[in-house]
Formats: sequence, structure tokens, C-alpha cells
Amino acid sequence: MAETIRAQVLVVGGGPGGYVAAIRAGELGLDTVLVDAGGLGGNCLMRGCIPSKALIHAADKFHAIAGAVGGDALGIALDAPPRLDLGRTIAWKDGIVARLNAGIAGLLARAKVRVIGGWATFSDAKTCTVGDTRITAEHVVLAAGSEPVALPSLPFGGAVISSTEALALTGLPRRLAVVGAGYIGLELGTAFRKLGSEVTVIETAERILPRYDAALSGPVRRWLDRAGVTLHTGAAVTGFDADGNLRVAPKAGEPIALAADRVLVTVGRRPALHGWGFETMAVDLAGGFVRVDDQCRTTMRNVWAIGDLTGEPMLAHRASAQGIMVAEIIAGARRRFAPAAIPAICFTEPEIVTIGLSPDEARDAGIDAIVSIVPLSANGRALTLEAGDDGGFVRVVAQRDTGRVVGVQAVGRQIAELAGEFAHALEMGAVLDDVAGTIHPHPSLGEAFGEAAQRGLARGVHG
Repeated sequence: MAETIRAQVLVVGGGPGGYVAAIRAGELGLDTVLVDAGGLGGNCLMRGCIPSKALIHAADKFHAIAGAVGGDALGIALDAPPRLDLGRTIAWKDGIVARLNAGIAGLLARAKVRVIGGWATFSDAKTCTVGDTRITAEHVVLAAGSEPVALPSLPFGGAVISSTEALALTGLPRRLAVVGAGYIGLELGTAFRKLGSEVTVIETAERILPRYDAALSGPVRRWLDRAGVTLHTGAAVTGFDADGNLRVAPKAGEPIALAADRVLVTVGRRPALHGWGFETMAVDLAGGFVRVDDQCRTTMRNVWAIGDLTGEPMLAHRASAQGIMVAEIIAGARRRFAPAAIPAICFTEPEIVTIGLSPDEARDAGIDAIVSIVPLSANGRALTLEAGDDGGFVRVVAQRDTGRVVGVQAVGRQIAELAGEFAHALEMGAVLDDVAGTIHPHPSLGEAFGEAAQRGLARGVHG
């Protein structure tokens, strides 16, 4: 006999938006049900952010050890190259995922959220079935996330893989072709190159990381060149034949056939809107994404959407912030989603952090901006991390008349750890004097942020 559940809040999707929304709703005393089919933690934990960063860390460690064969600049020497057991690496990564997954389950239980595993199929905006269970709710929060986009000429299957399959490989591909030089493609391509794969990257734009300005992507490009990664920019992929050859058509020049054991397609992600009855909900779309207002309300009363379903930036921390807000609004709070800016990190070699406006974006917005830059070659901590010669820097963009910081960009080793400080400065409406007057610990990479603010005020002391 089918079971019927009635709840105040039904959350669909257990990713960083969905599970956070469900926990907050439960904490606020709302009778909440979470339906999830892909594993608590969603794409970020199960198939994306956390697995990829684990693989990147393992690759960094292996690369550093391999660089000590015969001796390195630090005086560390190995007599033989290290060996890699990728299966064991993946098992270690899976252990991290399992630990965090169990932690989320515990948090949901503590918040008295009922978790139902399975695929939700909606018959109308407030009713779905999961197996033999029928669920109706006063409020529905859509947090189904996103999925990788395939190319018509490269459908997923066999040797053609998405980031999901790349993070589950137990054997190292000898020749890996990466289609798409955005942050996902370059993060994984860099990791596999450090592990020992021959890596070729194909990008239709004229340069890598086309969403970042050339100053930020330049150090990454130089590392790829030094590491022996082959780059084909301004080129399109037309297919992959049965002989294992990837067919590439440059905008200028003759077609190329590239031998590849695996082809990793990373040309973007799209909202996961199919297969669960979204079309029955009478919810409007905007540009292929769910249309929401500044409270994440959709066009259907008491149906909310958060995270990747609602468009760019498709970032876990954005989804979590939206999820908390929605739960609090349902509970009676007055909230709206209006962050000053949302930080983004690219875990390449070196790492990139961006938040707020770049110099070009400030100019296009009609802002008369001060742009101040501090190279990490002048930062003692960067030098001790062997990161002084990779072209890294911290750049601050501020309004000239008020000194208000409107953007921060940085590139360098371990620079991702400064993303929170950059975000805090923008969210609090900091001016250059606030950042310059903050005593940053020495030695630290954060000193470069303070020094950049000092330079913006024309009183830098280190150059």
C-alpha cells in the first residue's frame, strides 16, 4: 500500500543547496522532507568539488615527489621515481566523500529532517512520488543541480567521459584529451598531467580560461607550457573515431587527428530539469534556467528554486547561501539574496581567485577605478612556498573618489585560502584604508592584499 507524506517543506535534491536548506528548515521547526537520488552532498561532494580537490592534492604531492628524483632546489633527493597506484588514490578520495556524506546524514537527522532516497517524479507543483511514497507539501524547494553538457560530435560513452567518470578512473590514461579549457577542464587536465598522463587541451576560444582576463590566465598558461601540456586554442572538435583519434579543426590550418585513450569533455554544465516532472509545475524559465526573484521565488506560489537551476554563477557556496535564505523566509523572516559579490576559485596551477569587478568590468560600468597590483615575487611567504616566480599577484580595484573596494583578483600558489578575506572586504563595504589599516600577519600571502591597498593609496612601502 502506497504511503502518503504531508510536509510543510519538501526539498528536492541533496546537494549543497538542498541539504543546507533542509537542515535550516528543520532547525527552524518546519516539518521538512528531503528527497535525494544522487547521494547526500550532491554533485559537489559526490562527483565534483571535493573529489576533484582530493585528486588535485594527490597529484600535487606525486608531482612534488617526482621532482625530487636526482635532487631538487630544497636539497631533497630521491634515487628512483615514485610509483602511482591510482586505484588506491581513488579509494582514498572515496573515503573522504563517504566521511562527509555520513556527516551530512547526521546533521539532517539532528535537524529532524526526513530523508527519502530515490527519484522524485512530480505530477503537479506540490506533489511528487518516490517509489511507492506520495509526498505533498506546502512549500517545495527545487535544488536538483546541474549536469555535464555533451557535444553533438562527442556524446558521452566509452572513451568519451565527463568530469564524473574522470574522477572515478582507476587506471591512468596514457594520452588524455581535454575538450574545453575552462576551469573544470584545466583543473583536471593539470592534475592528470602531474600524475603522468600526456595531456592535450582543445578550446574554441583564442585563449585558455576565456572567462578570466589575460593577466590572470597568463601564469596558468605558462605553467601548462612548462609542463608539456599541448594546447590547441581557436580550434573545434568534430568527432572521435573508432581508432581512438580525436578530430580537431583549427580555425586556421589543416585538420588534426589526435590519438587519445580518453577524451574528457568539459564544455559546461546545464540545469538538471529533465526526467522528474518539472514540466508539470507551471514554473517559468529564463534563458534555460528557472526564473527566480531576489528571494528565489519561482513563478508558482510557494515553489522556490536555488543553486545551479537558477543560473550563473554555478557555485556550491551560492547554492548554500540561497538555501539558508529560503528556509528562513518560509519560517517567516524577511530576507533577500543580494550579496555584494560571490567569490570564485579556479584550482589550477597556480590557483586563481576572483570576486567583484575586474578593471575592465569597472571601466565598462562607468567607474573611475584605482587598480593596484602587488606581485607575489615580493612576498616572503610566496617565496618560501617556491611560488615567487610563477607570475602570481594580488590586484585590488577600488573607486577613485570613495576608495571603496569593488573587486579583488589574485593568482598564485595557495591563493585560494585568501578568497574568504577578499569576500569579507567586499561584503562589509571596505575602503582601501580599511584593508591597508588591517595588520596582516607576517609571513603570509595575505600581506599582499594589505600591500595592494597601500599602493592604491600611494603609500606602499615595498616598491
